[in-house]
Amino acid sequence: MPGLTMSADRLQKIIAHAGIASRRAAERLIQDGRVRVNGRVVTELGAKADPRKDKIEVDGKRLVREKPVYYLVHKPREMVTTLSDPEGREHLGTLLKHVPERVYPVGRLDYHTSGVLLVTNDGDLTDALLHPKKQVPKVYAAKVRGFLGIPELDKLRNGVELDDGYVTKPAEVFVLREEERNTWIRVTLFEGKNRQIHRMAEAIGHPVQRLVRQEFAGLTIEGLRPGEYRPLNKKELDKLKKHYLNPARRSRAEAAAEAEEEDYG
Repeated sequence: MPGLTMSADRLQKIIAHAGIASRRAAERLIQDGRVRVNGRVVTELGAKADPRKDKIEVDGKRLVREKPVYYLVHKPREMVTTLSDPEGREHLGTLLKHVPERVYPVGRLDYHTSGVLLVTNDGDLTDALLHPKKQVPKVYAAKVRGFLGIPELDKLRNGVELDDGYVTKPAEVFVLREEERNTWIRVTLFEGKNRQIHRMAEAIGHPVQRLVRQEFAGLTIEGLRPGEYRPLNKKELDKLKKHYLNPARRSRAEAAAEAEEEDYG
C-alpha cells in the first residue's frame, strides 16, 4: 500500500496491541472502513503499517499505544470469558468495568469453569503464552463421575483420542480424593484444545462434573475470591517474561548469572 513504511506489521495486530480491540474485533473495524493510515481509509485485512512512523486512526482518533497492564482474575462459574455478551449472561466486561485500560483475556475458560485467568493489553505476551510451542502449563482440579483405576488414569496421562480424532499430548494426572460417586483429579496440561479436559474425561467414560483451573503459567488464584482480581506484581511479571516472552533475547551476562545461581543452588 502506498505511503506505508517497510518496517511494518498487520493493522489488526497493531490495533489489538494498542488495547483498542481484540484482533478479531480489529479486523471488523478495518472491514467497516473505520481505520485510516496516513489519512487514507484502509479496508484490506492484509494491509500493514509501522506504528512508530505512520499515522493510524480508528474512528478519527489517533492510535496511541496504552501502557501495558496485567491483571490476575479469579473467574467465577457461570460467566463467559468475553467483554460483552449478546445473550445477556454475566461476562468478563462487567467484572472489569473499573479497569481503565482496554484489556482482553489470555485464552478462555468455559462458562461453567472457574479459576485463574490472566487479562492484559500486552499483545506480545498474549501471543507468547498462547503459542503451542511454549507448552504453557495449565493446572486443573476436576471432579469426574465414578472411580478411576490405573488404566483410565494412564489413558489420561499418555494421551486419549478425542471426538474429532485428535490424540492429546502427555499430561500429568493424579487422584486428589474419592467421594461417594465421584473422583477429584489434578490435571496439568501443556496444550490448550477447546474444552479439552471435558472431552478427555468423556473419552474414557467419566464425564466432568466440575472444573477449576488452579494455575496458569505458574500464576495461582491464592488469596482471590471468585469475582476478584488484582494486578500482577513485579516478580510474577518478570517471571512470565523471562520464561515465555522471547527468552532467547536474554544477554550473555544474564544467562551467565543464571547459570551461576544454579551452580550455587
